[in-house]
Order: sequence, then C-alpha cells, then structure tokens
Amino acid sequence: MSSYPVRDVANDHLLTPANTTLLIIDYQPVQVNSINSMPRKQLVSNIGIVAELAMAFKIPVVLSTVNVATGINKETIPSLKNILQNIPSIDRTTINAWEDQQFYEAVMATGRKKLLMTALWTEACLTFPTLDAIKEGFEVYPIVDAVGGTSVLAHETALRRVEQGGARLISIAQLACELQRDWNRHDTAEHMVKALTEVGAFLKL
Repeated sequence: MSSYPVRDVANDHLLTPANTTLLIIDYQPVQVNSINSMPRKQLVSNIGIVAELAMAFKIPVVLSTVNVATGINKETIPSLKNILQNIPSIDRTTINAWEDQQFYEAVMATGRKKLLMTALWTEACLTFPTLDAIKEGFEVYPIVDAVGGTSVLAHETALRRVEQGGARLISIAQLACELQRDWNRHDTAEHMVKALTEVGAFLKL
C-alpha cells in the first residue's frame, strides 16, 4: 500500500493546513448565553475542537471580540482562550468584523484565500463577513456545528443565505478528515481521531 506524493498544499483545491486560515469571532459569555440553535455546552465543546484542530495542524487563527474595550462585553470564554494560548484578540465595535480595519488587515496578512469561518451569531457576525469575503474573492467555509444563532430558524436561515451567496458549508468531521487526508501523516493523525471522537463520529470505548 502506498500513497501518492503530497500534492501542492498551498494551491490544493481542497483544504490543507497550508492554504487555510481560521476566523473565530465573538465567542464571549454574552453571545454564548444567547444561543438557542443548539445546546450551549455542545457549542462551547465544538468550537474548542475546531480550535484544537487549528493548533494541531498549525493553521493561522484570527481571533476577534466585540465591545471589550468599551466595557460592554467580556473577553473570549476562558476554555477557548486557553486552547488558543497566546493568540491575540482583536477587539472592535463593528458588528461586521470585515468592516474593522485591524481585523481585515490581519486576515489579509495571512496571504491565504480559504477562510474557515466561525462566529456568534450565525445571522449577523458570521453572515456579514462571510458575504463580504466572498465578494472579495475568498473561499469561505462556515463550520456549521461550531456556530449558533438566537434560534434554530435564525441559524438555519442564515446558513441558507450564506450558501446562496457562495459559502461552502463544512462540518467538524469533514474538516478533520480533509486536513488529515492520509493516515500515514502520523504527526497529526491522533488529532484527527481525537476530534472525530469528541464530536461523536467515533464511539468512545
């Protein structure tokens, strides 16, 4: 049994650790506590799984919060902040992160055109930057089981809107497999298995 040589990871049409950036927007206490499209404990667990995948596969992360400096909101939830270690948080006042100059410049600085998008809420802070990024020629992949809205209807309607606008919806399980692609890549295989187990694709024995 043998694998094909590794493809051009920077220009692969599929997601690779070398051609993607992960955007994490507004996973703060107020936003988490307003989610009604999925159990909040599951949401927190799922965004943690996504963050762990990014760290394991060495994917650049752009982290953002809203209204921390103004004193209205608190920082990123501790469980997520701990996973992301020393990644700085870009605080803003705009609902649409794409309209914040520092956030926009951080995304551009990665030089990558495939964006893994996570944000709270789906109907606002995920939808607006997704549509803006697509308009500028980016490929945007909202991670559907790591985002949430104020209701099931709001969440599902927002996902329909971004998909109609060209977004490429993806799940955590699909993301883990697409990044890994080959069991012979031993440095990261255990991280794929961990993600799949925690998200419920594999049974914990």
